[in-house]
Amino acid sequence: MKRSLTLMVLIGLSLILAACGSGEAEGGGEAPSLTPVTLMLDWVPNTNHTGIFVAQAKGYFEESGLDVEIIQPGEVYAEQAVVSGAADFGISFQEQVTMARADEQPIVSIAAIIQHNTSGFASRAELGAESPADWEGLRYGSYGSPFEAPTLRVLMECAGGDFGKLEIVDTGFADPLALLDQGQIDLAWIFYGWQGIQAELQGVDLNVVMMEDWFDCIPDYYTPVLITSEQMMAEHPDTIRAFMEAISRGYEFAIENPDEAADILLEAVPELDAELVRRSQAWLSPRYQADAPRWGEQRLSVWEDYINWMVENEIISAPIEAETAFSNEFLP
Repeated sequence: MKRSLTLMVLIGLSLILAACGSGEAEGGGEAPSLTPVTLMLDWVPNTNHTGIFVAQAKGYFEESGLDVEIIQPGEVYAEQAVVSGAADFGISFQEQVTMARADEQPIVSIAAIIQHNTSGFASRAELGAESPADWEGLRYGSYGSPFEAPTLRVLMECAGGDFGKLEIVDTGFADPLALLDQGQIDLAWIFYGWQGIQAELQGVDLNVVMMEDWFDCIPDYYTPVLITSEQMMAEHPDTIRAFMEAISRGYEFAIENPDEAADILLEAVPELDAELVRRSQAWLSPRYQADAPRWGEQRLSVWEDYINWMVENEIISAPIEAETAFSNEFLP
């Protein structure tokens, strides 16, 4: 009896100690809290953004100690949100960053999402516009940026066309493919990796003049890019490094696994067209890094050449310091 009582006491003590130990693991041994950060996209989610959604789905952000909220722009765009501190990070474009810095807005590009320009000017194939010189007499649907007209002018003049014979109409951010298909406009600026492939799937026959074929006239530039603020760089550099570590892993995964990456994007944004996402991802994945030594890396010469082109074409009044407009220091 005494032995049984002693055994019962020992078992009871063991259970108490186990419970206490368990409590310490759950309480005192809690995982460190995650740092909340906000990322504002430039537009609705698409394959330009796949690496971000991969990083979220695969837990790369959490592993880097971050709780990342991904939001879409509304009345405020990413550049404004980052400058004001409403967002820690955003997606922008080299041309927008350059103009913002010319206006003394302290935003900085911290990664090139796509290494080379994959945009182009699309027209209905029936119009036979295979060169910028063929845009004479067409109607271009403008979304209102100050660098659109100079870009069109330089391309047309470079090809021997007369820019004065191109009509520019304001269409805002209406769907350019729908406007082209309905004949409301004849020419639109698109990202081929999304809207070009979307046109193929919808049976909209287009001629696309790709920017990459006219780099002798307009230098290559990074579009899109990830941005943050100078204040964020000064006050929270470790957070930026953690963010870029996770984002880089996300895009590296998308480069190596386009099919699975497409599935991850579709799971996060199920309203997207599955065939479009998969075909777009297959086209875009090898272009994220392309010939760069690592994903996201930016070259000073690309920034300098495009800044000089913007000055020459009076998009900005004076050069900005290219070295301050971008940074590779946060890339892993």
